[in-house]
Amino acid sequence: MAKALFGHLVAPAELRVVEENALLRAKVRRLEQEIERLRIQRDAAIAHDLLSHAGDNAEPALA
Repeated sequence: MAKALFGHLVAPAELRVVEENALLRAKVRRLEQEIERLRIQRDAAIAHDLLSHAGDNAEPALA
């Protein structure tokens, strides 16, 4: 009987932890997407700056 009561009392706390974990995982996912978006923006800005500094005399680099 004690095990049944203990399990009944612990379950809501465990559910709260599971819900909080899911919320935190979703937040991490959103932050990772934001980081990726900002990296793409940064890379595009760097490429634009490099091309604007090169002007019309830009030649492809030899590998």
